[in-house]
Amino acid sequence: MSKLNTSDKFLDLSDYGRSFGRFFALQLKETRFTPIHVTLLFGISGLLAIYCILNQHYLAAAFFIILKSGIDAADGELARLKKTPSYVGRYLDSVFDIILNFLFLMSICYVSKTSIWVALLAFIGIQLQGTLYNYYYVILRNKSVGGDATSKIFEYKTPKALPGETQQAVNILFGIYTLVYSIFDKIIHFLDTDAYKVKTFPNWFMTSLSLYGLGFQLLIIAFMLPLGWIEFIAPFFIIYSLLIFVLIGIRKTWIR
Repeated sequence: MSKLNTSDKFLDLSDYGRSFGRFFALQLKETRFTPIHVTLLFGISGLLAIYCILNQHYLAAAFFIILKSGIDAADGELARLKKTPSYVGRYLDSVFDIILNFLFLMSICYVSKTSIWVALLAFIGIQLQGTLYNYYYVILRNKSVGGDATSKIFEYKTPKALPGETQQAVNILFGIYTLVYSIFDKIIHFLDTDAYKVKTFPNWFMTSLSLYGLGFQLLIIAFMLPLGWIEFIAPFFIIYSLLIFVLIGIRKTWIR
């Protein structure tokens, strides 16, 4: 099962880890490894990156950040190969992402002696950027014929557990997911309430939007760390957030 119909596929600049993720998933297809196990692996890779940042091993940190992106692509690929879509896996993946994003920025700001308020603003910026990308992308996936519909445009109700997972696990993870993401979802929805009405998004727009995908955000961090630009990472993401208004303006003006 593909996330998008062929006609809706676009060059996703944040999805550079897909080839590795697909290769890794193929190696695990006939094993007892589950997509949840792969999600745990990318969490470990993220924690190793944080350890390296705190110890100022920036090249190693960059490696583990990029590896995290590759492994992050593998859990969904494995779920599709084994035909085991999962709400537990989707919410766990998202919860791990936001926790790691927060810890990445806190560790970067601790080492660079950046103000905690700058770090928090950068974190909010990164989350709003990613939320805009996910908002438009999920709309596209839900409108794409044959696309993956485990993600919903608006997630207000706990979904019914899919085969192979318990309703209790879905309830717990959905509750955590809603707690940590709902404020960002509401802000982006407020900024572009009518986005769900569009028939589709042109490929050029989605490629531009993918600059806000988590993979590309992490690539920027992985690029800046070995260059010794650690003190500029948080300010960069604050300024980078201004592109949110540009992209929403383009959507409202030309994509209806």
